[in-house]
Amino acid sequence: MFDMIKGPKFISCEAEVEDAEIVIFGAPFDGTTSFKPGARFGPMAIRGDSFGLETYSPYQDEDLEDKRIADVGDLDFPFGNPERVLQNINKFTSSISGKKTLMLGGEHLVSLGVIEALAEQYPDMCIVHFDAHTDLREEYLGEKLSHASVIKRAWDILGDKRIFQFGIRSGTKEEFEFAKRHTYLNKFNASMIKEVLPQLKGKKIYLTIDLDVLDPSIFAGTGTPEPGGVSFNEFLESLLCLKGLDFVGADIVELAPHYDQSGVSTAVACKVVREVLLML
Repeated sequence: MFDMIKGPKFISCEAEVEDAEIVIFGAPFDGTTSFKPGARFGPMAIRGDSFGLETYSPYQDEDLEDKRIADVGDLDFPFGNPERVLQNINKFTSSISGKKTLMLGGEHLVSLGVIEALAEQYPDMCIVHFDAHTDLREEYLGEKLSHASVIKRAWDILGDKRIFQFGIRSGTKEEFEFAKRHTYLNKFNASMIKEVLPQLKGKKIYLTIDLDVLDPSIFAGTGTPEPGGVSFNEFLESLLCLKGLDFVGADIVELAPHYDQSGVSTAVACKVVREVLLML
């Protein structure tokens, strides 16, 4: 049994877990954020603002009302203990084995808990990673568990050439050199995404989206904004190129809603959640 924080559900995601194809859960943790905290408030902000969204996607000609999706709320975490947070996420993901998951963050470290659980179920799994940052540091300020090192920890599990990174425009020189040897990295945008599709077809795919991949002029509500990002339309076009792949789960992380008082960032996050749910 898991302690869950209940609240509003994402629009139209009212199925019972046992009947659901997809399970949404929140991971409201930002304990290793390296710049501006606040991503812990992302999951509930997304759910609340989702009621300003239509359930129908004209981009995909599909409707959430035709899907069986359960939103079970947020996991209740011991703040200040990243190891326990990741263990809780891992155990919860394993407890709903066989269903696809969409986790709402939270900072990017929370992805590691799901990746660890799914890699045990799907040893050939690949990761598609949208982000402004490489997240390939061995450690950050002496900590190996950090949102700045989450993709390096994923590489520790999966190994070479199974991580595909898009939109990356920030990181140390060492991280970019590491990526040349060990991951597929498309700098600045996702212009080469169609070229890697043959490598992804037939594989189990985990999708991790750090919303700071978007330019801060349209997505200011994040803890580590990085100028030079993609537009919403560019991002969505790239994302929909992946439709039809064999996804086993996804996460959407790093909305820190109170840094954008206009509410635009949360509205953008809601729309990304809808499109990812329909892709899954």
